[in-house]
Amino acid sequence: MPILLQANNLSKEYNGQKIFSDLSFTISEKQKIGVIGVNGAGKSTLFRIITGEESADEGEIIIHSDTNIGYLQQHDDWREGESALAFLSRQSGKPEWRIKQVASKFELDDDKLNNPAISLSGGWRMRLKLTGMLLKEPNLFLLDEPSNYLDLNTLLLLEKYLQAYNGSFLIISHDREFLKKTCQETLEISKTGCYHYPGNIENYLAFKEQKLNTLIKANESLDKQQQHWQEFVNRFRSKDSKAKQAQAMIRKINKLEQKRISIEHQAGITRITIPPVIKRNNFALKTNNLSIGYKNRIIANDINIDCRAGEKLAILGLNGQGKTTLIKTLCARINPLAGSFHWSANSQLAYHGQEEMENMDGKEQAGDFLRRIAASDVKTEAVLKMAGDFLFKDEELKKSISVLSGGEKSRLLLAGLLLSKPDILILDEPTCHLDFETSEALAQALHKFNGTILFASHDRTFSSLIATGIIEIYQGKVKRLHEDYNDYINRLEKTLWQTQLEDNSDGVDKSEERAKYLEKKYLVKKINSLEKELNKLQQYKQELLNYFLEHYQEYNSDKNQELEEITRLIADKEEAWLRATNDLEELGKS
Repeated sequence: MPILLQANNLSKEYNGQKIFSDLSFTISEKQKIGVIGVNGAGKSTLFRIITGEESADEGEIIIHSDTNIGYLQQHDDWREGESALAFLSRQSGKPEWRIKQVASKFELDDDKLNNPAISLSGGWRMRLKLTGMLLKEPNLFLLDEPSNYLDLNTLLLLEKYLQAYNGSFLIISHDREFLKKTCQETLEISKTGCYHYPGNIENYLAFKEQKLNTLIKANESLDKQQQHWQEFVNRFRSKDSKAKQAQAMIRKINKLEQKRISIEHQAGITRITIPPVIKRNNFALKTNNLSIGYKNRIIANDINIDCRAGEKLAILGLNGQGKTTLIKTLCARINPLAGSFHWSANSQLAYHGQEEMENMDGKEQAGDFLRRIAASDVKTEAVLKMAGDFLFKDEELKKSISVLSGGEKSRLLLAGLLLSKPDILILDEPTCHLDFETSEALAQALHKFNGTILFASHDRTFSSLIATGIIEIYQGKVKRLHEDYNDYINRLEKTLWQTQLEDNSDGVDKSEERAKYLEKKYLVKKINSLEKELNKLQQYKQELLNYFLEHYQEYNSDKNQELEEITRLIADKEEAWLRATNDLEELGKS
């Protein structure tokens, strides 16, 4: 296959600190590659070198004459008053029919295209820029952490586009699900070079773990041999008759040490441990006709949701719909416009967001920050363990917060909040600055956490590991959904796919038949899942009723609240079951 790009022995340093060295790889036509590596490995730096924004200290990038590189710009490039359609026309030089064809892939209809680009919300602006990049028809494009900028709907649409894309691309992402569904190969970057694996992320991680275990066993074998020889040296080095043998053994030990294999990053070994908190059984949060927004703009109103202690709710919605506004309101960073909300009495709340990072004392050292914010009963060993889990070693802990990067501040704040032992965590895009191994270790820890979590994240792997429920924000309304996160994603994908089918006039009969088949499959799966959930809920309700019969002379407010909650959940599930059953019947008639 024709070669598009070559990287030969690239090296890069910042202020004397090595980012990477001896980086060499080749990209040919139709290669779809996921780029991974720990924080600070230089993934984004590599992209900037490829696009010419930065230069390597050593080595070279060779871009072949037929290569057309596309790179998603984060800054806005439209003119004052320019319509979205005019912007795309100016950027690409393509005819209107072609522009609309590509724009429709990201649900940019005539209404959106005819509006001024500057008037679009953040999510639609990103779709517009994505469309502009793809209209240039690159045969190699670069995406740097798209889930940090694209809402879930746009990410799913992009994913579908990439699956059918006939060119090459490099994608940096900490969302394993996104890489798994779009990339066929994996490129891992480290300080000492890179490794190009001819398989997707799942296969590579399995290979890497197997290789890691082999290296660990090899080092353990060397340790045993070294210990055996060292015992001989310690025993006989002072005896004249054995001195020569002891010296020979020392030389063997030195040679053995050279054979030791350095393990730079032990994938899959990181285990984050969150200090346990008091388990509560009451409601953690209740809202009453809450309205959120700003002085002259209501984002959402009539919000009536509740969250029981111990639940972990994902806040989902398009960019610009109000996820961060809701979070800031619940954290008392902005005032509600109307209504009220209250957290459970005596609860301790911790918030991870941009404002908290900006308010950190720049003069304070990272290690001092963690020790200060940690709960009084958290031991020093636990503080250091948490610091290491979030990639802070001894030298990094001595740095002032002011010299830390945005990603380092985010990780430091997250580590500190977990050490402070809150029973309620509010997290706004907590994984943006984490490599996916740390991200998934955090997700596993939060899954086991016995407190309450409300979080907004576009990372599907992270969210699916944690979420026990969903708060959806859409067109000014906030709803509490009692459904599995993966079911929600499947439903969202189905809706997006059907919308595109309706907008596509080609092959209508075949498309409709396919749509009916997928809808029927989805509904049958949904009905079966709901029946299993209802059966469990009914059993638990009966256990509660039996408890009340046995303890009829006592009043237990916690049990009473549980019964109310279970009864409401059953009603919600039964309503969902009825809707799905009716939809399946109607589908059979059509």
